[in-house]
Amino acid sequence: MEMQEGRKGIPSLLSSQGECIASNITQLIGWTPLIELKNIAKKDGIAARLVGKIEPYQPLSSVKDRSALRLIEDAEERGLILPGITTLAGVTSGNLGIGVAFVAAQKGYKFIAVMPAKLSIDKQILLRYLGVEVILVDPALNGFQGLLDRVEELKKDMENVFFIDQFTNPANPDAHFRWTGPEIWKDTAGKVDIFVAASDSGGTVTGVGRYLKMKNPSMKLICVEPAESAVISGGEPAFHNIQGIGPGFIPEILDRPQIDEIVTVTTQEAMDMARRLAREEGLLVGISSGANAAACLKVAAREENKGKMIVTMFSSGGERYLNSELFAQVKEECVSINNAF
Repeated sequence: MEMQEGRKGIPSLLSSQGECIASNITQLIGWTPLIELKNIAKKDGIAARLVGKIEPYQPLSSVKDRSALRLIEDAEERGLILPGITTLAGVTSGNLGIGVAFVAAQKGYKFIAVMPAKLSIDKQILLRYLGVEVILVDPALNGFQGLLDRVEELKKDMENVFFIDQFTNPANPDAHFRWTGPEIWKDTAGKVDIFVAASDSGGTVTGVGRYLKMKNPSMKLICVEPAESAVISGGEPAFHNIQGIGPGFIPEILDRPQIDEIVTVTTQEAMDMARRLAREEGLLVGISSGANAAACLKVAAREENKGKMIVTMFSSGGERYLNSELFAQVKEECVSINNAF
């Protein structure tokens, strides 16, 4: 399984002899550091070890950079797409689209992102800045199916359109089986007892879970989902404001049998924890990262998990949410102060 040590990212440059210069930006996708949340653990009296993987270290600041690269590389390997000929299209809440955008730009593909309207303004701005054609769909009309229907319309109206489908394509979890899982195993020296991750497409929790359970079958896998829309737990889909997780359906690639437990987190819990990570640990991360950390605290508080290592994902950087509810209060304060001048 040595090949599964996968893409090294920045360390591969530093370990080379002579020049340390990336040939292109995709070479920088890969390894990210782990960090222990000692301040929060101490303050909350947690006896377990809380560890987060800092995916904002990816080139465009999100774990989805990994999936985007593997989805495109897999399609190229199978001869399904060609630069300069194929137009890529994808449904995204933003981060997967941004990952596809920069990989597509480097490789020479046009990319069309189909997104729900009125959400993720920061990500819409970034996508357009990267040269992506952004098509907005009213989320009140047929929900996620409405987004898929718009992609189907594109495929009918245009030639050579390839759908980058993170929810059904096995290349998505494969990115995390190849790269993310081995990184966690190696950097924890195989000491990870519990892996906690929220599900959007299901790629991270499935791919990392498979790898870690292959290395240690007793490792516990916990999936996080929004309490307001706990579909994997058997609930009904509903609106929530934890951007990037809980799409309102169970993704095809989500490997449910390997999940040992599902923990739900409210939007408020996720945002409160994201703010704590910033103010107590100095970690500027997004809302779903707050959800992951909040779930970790719930798991770590149990007596049976004392002394165990609990690893989770900090999936994206906080600056991507400046116009969201996460920053609403401080944004209002800053605007008010500046209006005084």
